[in-house]
This record gives sequence, structure tokens and C-alpha cells, in this order.
Amino acid sequence: MIIIREVKALPRLVEPALAERLRTMPAVVVTGARQTGKSTLVAQRAPGLPAAPKGGRRYASLDDLDVLDAARRDPEVLVGGRDAVTLDEVQREPALLAAVKRAIDRDRRPGRFLLTGSANLLLMNRVSESLAGRASYLTLWPMTRREQRGEGRAGRWDELLAAPDEQWPELLAADDGEPEDWRALVRRGGFPTPALELAGARERTIWFDGYVRTYLERDLQTLAAISALPDFRRLMRAASLRLGQLVNQTELGRDVSLPQATVHRWLNLLETSYLLVRLPAYAVNRGKRLIKAPKLYWGDTGVALHLAGQPEPGGAHLENLVLNDLLAWRDGRLERAEIGYWRTAGGEEVDFVIEAGDQLVPIEIKASARPRLADCKHLRSFRSEYGASARAGLLLHTGSALEWIAPDVLAAPWWRVL
Repeated sequence: MIIIREVKALPRLVEPALAERLRTMPAVVVTGARQTGKSTLVAQRAPGLPAAPKGGRRYASLDDLDVLDAARRDPEVLVGGRDAVTLDEVQREPALLAAVKRAIDRDRRPGRFLLTGSANLLLMNRVSESLAGRASYLTLWPMTRREQRGEGRAGRWDELLAAPDEQWPELLAADDGEPEDWRALVRRGGFPTPALELAGARERTIWFDGYVRTYLERDLQTLAAISALPDFRRLMRAASLRLGQLVNQTELGRDVSLPQATVHRWLNLLETSYLLVRLPAYAVNRGKRLIKAPKLYWGDTGVALHLAGQPEPGGAHLENLVLNDLLAWRDGRLERAEIGYWRTAGGEEVDFVIEAGDQLVPIEIKASARPRLADCKHLRSFRSEYGASARAGLLLHTGSALEWIAPDVLAAPWWRVL
């Protein structure tokens, strides 16, 4: 028996950005993996946002077969009229976006359409209408640790960027958070149901198994006709076992007995579904970022651990946990930031680099309670390479020490930042 605890809808970090965009653009599109909480966000919270008319919004979900049929036969029924409209799961009928475009061209009032999709509509081959100039796009990632705690935010990245390096220890020490077992956070992931509502490991295993099955048998088929589902699942498992590693499609294909072209196409589908994350390399020359191999992570640590069948999380899962928080932070702010990794031909590597404006923050993750001076070697190499643009290095670890482990590298417990 699965025990469900009643949990009220917690604030999400994208809510301020969503409200601002609804006040500005005729349409706002909220995308993200299925079960990240998009429907809850738009159905329960959007009516109270400033952009919603006094009478509320009309709401329709294309998961409802009658609504889906109307979207295909007579989309004007869904998009017509003067009321503001919320349309959920629009990736199920991409042609509906053409009707939305026509409606916006007749009436460009801000906040008129709020759309959600469990796929990146801009990457879907079946979507010919991007609503360019008519829509703003937001990504809702699985819940961050601080969202799960009811704070409605990501980690303390904005505060670190705003404060001088020398104030970082005082800033982080002032946090009222308590130590937490990172392994437990990895296991439950960030999808609201397993993270907040399910009582134990067995219940979460049942949920993740159903989630993967639903994705393969239904959601994936919305994106492409895949008949070899066992092969696709084998590729998912192989990818989950290569967490934090450089993507080598030929090697991956050899391990699962698939052609490189098939691996390439299926990884693209996983990325379009927001299940897979390919992290680009950082380089001053942006053209070089495109030709360097990305690193492979997952959009949710709970799914990654389940697919891999591993009994215990490892250091790569802690990296993935930090990356998930960084991605949610990046996509919830108006000022654009980039997240990448840094690697030299000589093998020096920094796990993550935040590029925000003219600032670079290198971050190293260590699943160790006692960080050593040797752990900050590559952080210092990065700072030496990029000079004044590079802020102090941040070494996140699993212990309790908050100290300058080197003159330009701060060692901090991961939970004081996330």
C-alpha cells in the first residue's frame, strides 16, 4: 500500500517570473518534464497572479480526451473569446499553437494565454509554430531543496554573486538551514509526489517505475514513434550509469548495441522531454563550446538513481543535485546566466562554472566530509586562467567546515548553499 500525505501546494521559484511575463506578453509557455508541478502551478496559482482578469481564467487540459478532440477538430472553441485562457499539455496537439497565434494577432492583450507542455516545444519536430514575438518561455524544473522546504527559491547563488568574495563565509554562516543527508535528497529527487508525499523507499520505487513506464508508453510516443521500447529503456539505463561523464555516442551505442545515429536521436528525445541534461563546456570563445563534448546529467536525481538500479548514490549524484538547483535558478531569473563545465586538454576540470554578466564562479563538488587542499587545485587553475573575471572558487562538500581552504577557495557545506 502506498501512503499519501496531504501536502498543500508550495510556492515555486518561477512564480515571480511567471507573473512578470504575464503582465508583458500575450502568451507565456511553461515547459518542463511531466510531474514537475506545471498543472498545479497554472491551475491553482495562476488565477491569483496579477495578470489574471477579475473573472479568472478558463482552464482546459489536453490530457482530457474531449478537449484533445476539440483541439484537433475546432481549436477556435478553446482559444476564442475575450477570457484569458490556460491550456495544459499543449504538446499533445502542436497544431493548436497556430490557432493561438491567430488569436493573438487579433488581440495582443498581455496575459491572454498561459500554456504548458511536457516537452521543449522549440525542439519538437512536429511544432512548426514557435509563437515568436508573441510568447515568453519558462522552464519548471523539479523542486529544489528550498522549494521542498517551502521557501519558493533555489540556492543562494544570487546572494553569492551580489556579495564580495570576502563576505561569503559570513553570508553563508547566517543561513538558518540545518545539515541534511544529501543521499536522502538524491533518492527522493524533486518531483513533488515522491519528494513530498510518499512515505518510504518502496513507495518511491513504485512511483518511479510507473513514471518511467508512462513516459515510454505514452509521453515518448507524442514526440516520436518508437517501437523498440526495450532498446530505448536500455539506453536510458546506460545513460544513467554515465552520470557526470562526457557524452560519447559511439561508445554508448556500442554498449547497448545501437547505431550511433539512433543513440543521437534518442538522446535528443530525452533532452526534449527534460529528462536528460547535456551540460556544455565553458570557453571564452562561444564557438568552441559547441564543438566540445558535453557532460551527461539527468533532470532529476531520483529518476537517475532508479534507472541505474544502484542501491546507493555516489559523488556524481551529488554533482547532479547541485546542477539541478543551478538550472532551476538560471531559468527562474530574468537576467540570463549560463552554466557549464571546464576541462583542459591536460585533464584539469572544474565541475561547474556560472557565467553571469561579466562574472565567472567556478564550483567543485566533493562527496567528502573533509575537503583537502588538493581538492581545490583545479579551481585555482581556472582562476589563474581567467584572471579578474573569475570570482573565488567554491568547494562544496558534505561536512560542516565553512572556511577558506586556500586564499581564493572557500570550502562550504553543500546544504548552506542549496
